[in-house]
Amino acid sequence: MKKPVLSLLTLIVALTFAPVLQAASWTGWITDSNCGEKGANANHKSCSMKCKDKGAALVFYNSADKKIYKIDKQDLAKEHLGTEVEVTGDADGDSIKVASITDKAKAK
Repeated sequence: MKKPVLSLLTLIVALTFAPVLQAASWTGWITDSNCGEKGANANHKSCSMKCKDKGAALVFYNSADKKIYKIDKQDLAKEHLGTEVEVTGDADGDSIKVASITDKAKAK
């Protein structure tokens, strides 16, 4: 009788302290770190490309909370400059570990 109780307690403790990773999705724009929010539009694509070529990081501008987030997968982000996107991934403070980026216009 002690083994099932011990196993149950072990499971409860493990689940309590295990990190919870849930992917979330946000809608906004891929822009560059130099221009930030003002680069969150279709007309800014060429400027963002120039800034990227000069070493600026690509970032995600979240339309809902009006904040800039650092993102990994810079090559994937570069493919989506100039379009409204949905970013799916895991947020940690001001960074997003990207699982996918989808153009909103193509998703419709």
